[in-house]
Amino acid sequence: MSADHEIFEAGDVLLQSGMTLCGAKLAYKTYGELNKDKTNAIVYPTRFSGRHTDNEFLIGNGMALDPRKYFIVVPNLFGNGLSSSPNNTPPPFDRARFPGVTMYDNVMVQHSLMTELFDVKSIALAVGWSMGAQAAYHWAALFPEKVRRLAPIAGSARTSPHNWVFLDGMRAALTADASWKNGWYDCPPIVGLRAIGRAWAGWGFSQAFYRQELFRVLGYTSVEDFIVGYWEGMMLQRDANNMLALIWTWQHADISANPQYNGDLEAALNAITARAMVMPGETDLYFPPEDSAYEVERMRRAELRPIPSLWGHSAGSGRNPEDAAFLDNALKDILAANGG
Repeated sequence: MSADHEIFEAGDVLLQSGMTLCGAKLAYKTYGELNKDKTNAIVYPTRFSGRHTDNEFLIGNGMALDPRKYFIVVPNLFGNGLSSSPNNTPPPFDRARFPGVTMYDNVMVQHSLMTELFDVKSIALAVGWSMGAQAAYHWAALFPEKVRRLAPIAGSARTSPHNWVFLDGMRAALTADASWKNGWYDCPPIVGLRAIGRAWAGWGFSQAFYRQELFRVLGYTSVEDFIVGYWEGMMLQRDANNMLALIWTWQHADISANPQYNGDLEAALNAITARAMVMPGETDLYFPPEDSAYEVERMRRAELRPIPSLWGHSAGSGRNPEDAAFLDNALKDILAANGG
């Protein structure tokens, strides 16, 4: 079966950590065509453990991300199993030796893809959900002269201390399995994968989602049915080292952690000149709306538009049709805005 994506050969990439990601490979997929002025590009990075196909619910004819109007590029984050990751990188940087890749590192390689391969002159919109939103924020802060619009969905400009703690709990649940063997496992650490699924189940959706038994919309008959069938089932499909690499990236996400801003988050936020629409989930437990409000107050042209949903963080995932429609309408608004 032929691959449904392309590979950008980025070469040897010197990372912020001082390590080198040798022969870095960035998997991506494009939708639509670049116009003659090379100004209709949309960059839409993937989420935690997500792949380009997971982003397609917001791409289509007649939708905001319309491939008849825009050239939509979906780069896969390093660590997701398609781009360079612990499970597909040759020794000596394979598995547990895969180097830490920051969101800055990701976006710098994504920028090389957009400029070296496609010669994109400006970005009509940087958009993404969750870790994809963090990447979109990096695009707008690192290349303010190039990004005209920004739409972070349930994400942040910098991972908060509470978010970091939540992620560390997930890491601990996964690595407590003796079969993990410090990353040198021969067989998947099944107990750890099931544990991280069960631990994450209390965070990905809101209290009201469980109280109102909205998991029934997804075809599950009880909380336990949902935890095992949905959460454990999802995690069992993933590679443990890949998830740990992405957790590391997520924990270190910070638009100001680079020579451009030297740790000054407010300066980084203020440097964003893009027209921004920041869309937190109203009931998101780890990217709460108040964190987004802080960011919006420090940006030049930003609007806070929370997603009115009981689906918690997953309001941005496309699993609930009402939430997906809200996102599509919001993206239509920002793409139609003058001065973007």
